Amino acid sequence: MAAPQVIKFEPQVQKFKELLLYISEKCAHDRRFGAVKLNKILFFSDFIAYAQLGNPISGFEYQKLQNGPAPRNLVQIRKQMENDRELALQEVPLKSGKIQKRTVNLRRPNLNLFSAEEIALVDRVVTVLSDKYAEEVSDLSHREVGWKVVAMNETIPYETAFISDEPLTPIEIQRGRELARQFDLMA
Repeated sequence: MAAPQVIKFEPQVQKFKELLLYISEKCAHDRRFGAVKLNKILFFSDFIAYAQLGNPISGFEYQKLQNGPAPRNLVQIRKQMENDRELALQEVPLKSGKIQKRTVNLRRPNLNLFSAEEIALVDRVVTVLSDKYAEEVSDLSHREVGWKVVAMNETIPYETAFISDEPLTPIEIQRGRELARQFDLMA
């Protein structure tokens, strides 16, 4: 049997740039916002959008890295945006001795590229992660099946957004049995 075909999306570069600006603006007052949290907000936003809306917001590929999923080409795009004076990278020394790298928008994002559902979804992700430290959002992303099943630096398939390794609840088991009986009768 052939391996299942992985769906690839055309990366929406301009939409990704505007998403970077939007998230940076939304998180401007979050003292815990840095590169790790940015990567996770992007990841969760794209993967939840795929699961709930049928398409990711940016269509970018995400790779498995030590601290969790991160979009491929983020650094290249961020540097281009810095050169174009759309975005800045602020380095903030932390009490731990580490340096937090925060993206700062230098212009307002163009929200006309997004649907209301997409912006609402990003807002929910930002809100859910707002009180969490980088290590916490990293740990959350490590619970995702997609991050678990691929090797380091490999692409995380969007389809993994539909897979859970949580045990089924009694209600889910009951519904599965009902569906099995239904399909058995139809055969």
